[in-house]
Amino acid sequence: METTRILIADDHRLFREGLKVLLLSLPNIEVVAEASTGEEVIVKANETAPDVILMDIQMPVVNGIEATRQILTKLPHVGVLMLTMFDDDESVFMAMRAGARGYIVKGADQAELMRAVQAVASGEALFSPSIATRLINFFKTSHAALPINVFPELTERELDVLKLIATGFNNNDIARRLELSQKTVRNYISNIFSKLQVADRAQAIVKAREAGLTDKK
Repeated sequence: METTRILIADDHRLFREGLKVLLLSLPNIEVVAEASTGEEVIVKANETAPDVILMDIQMPVVNGIEATRQILTKLPHVGVLMLTMFDDDESVFMAMRAGARGYIVKGADQAELMRAVQAVASGEALFSPSIATRLINFFKTSHAALPINVFPELTERELDVLKLIATGFNNNDIARRLELSQKTVRNYISNIFSKLQVADRAQAIVKAREAGLTDKK
């Protein structure tokens, strides 16, 4: 069996060390790097090209979802497995949109973690039972789905920002909610205005709401 090369990304040193000890006690596992910030995991992913990244969501500088998006742009073969305390719908679906192949809640037992690592390393997707149940319930429940191909000229992150703008969030709120710097938010908004050919925030809101991006009118 081939060795699975893993990068651990988490801002809690004791958790990283405990996870590393666990992984190294298992056969055919090599921990090639560790990272404590989203910015650091992007750099180390490009340096080491791991098979799997165990990625926390809430990390300094760049959050795990944005780091996942940036890494997979350059390294689409890498399997990202979210390993986090967050199990809310928004976090789960944002991680999936970013390209994560798996989502495990911290506290999962060793067998569950290893099944997820092996699945992600082989190109499959695997979610912890609680997350799988949440996904099933989400799709069973009647939700107002976004129209397909709404604003295809926008990137996924720009679409996230536009949805928050249309919902009524200001730049500070958007920065906090998406864990981005205010400068980054301003850059996204500038790109949105340019791509949608609107002059200001009000026009962008009207266009987004007319397209059904939010429930507000």
